[in-house]
Amino acid sequence: MTAPSVTPDIARSTWRAVEPLHSMIYFAPEGREEYSALGFDLKANPAQAYFPARAAAMGAVGPDVVTATFFNFSPSVVAFGMTGAWDVASPADLVAARFRAVDRALRRLLGDRVDGPEVAEAAELARTATQGCAPEGRPLYAAHAALDWPEQPHVALWHAQSLLREYRGDGHIAALVHQGLSGLEAAVLHVAVGDSWSRKGLQSTRGWSDAQWDGAVESLAGRGWLQLDGSFTDEGRARRQRLEDDTDRLSVPPYAHLGAEGCARLAELGTPLARLVVDAGGLGIR
Repeated sequence: MTAPSVTPDIARSTWRAVEPLHSMIYFAPEGREEYSALGFDLKANPAQAYFPARAAAMGAVGPDVVTATFFNFSPSVVAFGMTGAWDVASPADLVAARFRAVDRALRRLLGDRVDGPEVAEAAELARTATQGCAPEGRPLYAAHAALDWPEQPHVALWHAQSLLREYRGDGHIAALVHQGLSGLEAAVLHVAVGDSWSRKGLQSTRGWSDAQWDGAVESLAGRGWLQLDGSFTDEGRARRQRLEDDTDRLSVPPYAHLGAEGCARLAELGTPLARLVVDAGGLGIR
């Protein structure tokens, strides 16, 4: 009997089920504490709690590389966040600090469950999925895949999900570039979807000016994707959905390697763990 195939929908739903266990690091106070302990002045430059720590796996890269790989941030906000980063700490020091922050944060967010068998099993399943990833055209994935695997299961689970996230993100950027979209235009389209980010929130965190944002809206309107008020045209909505479909399709290989049953089990194990993270305010919301 032929095993059921892993579809793009399965790949997306499995990734989403576990994703809070990774993305909590961008909100966890433990991260800021660990980076501050290295000497970063996060009161003067809060952006250094994000850009250097995520980029560190690539080595002592400059702002241009970070702008290229992170994609939808303005060059100016990236340059600010990366200013003097490698004079404060080495990439290796930041990688180690990030893993320490993950350990501490997940112990707080998961409580007694952190050492439970479900975490260990989920870590093994997620790690198995990463074995289906290939590095070609996936720079952020490749950089993080070169790091040593953590020994503690909850940190290994976070690392595996990080690889799957960066692999998916690299594929998403490839889809955006194929459609001739800039990072700013990608951000504008994300707001047009209307399911999470407002213009004010995304524009401010990504560092774009009003003039730059309005220019991107006009450019996309000229292509027939948006109205001048920033809302989708029918064509734009269909093209944005095609981008999501392409991203899902490009993210299939690791989940196909895990198999449909493995995906179902990883989602089953990951969902209640992710819920603990969300309910504890691990994503900045309750």
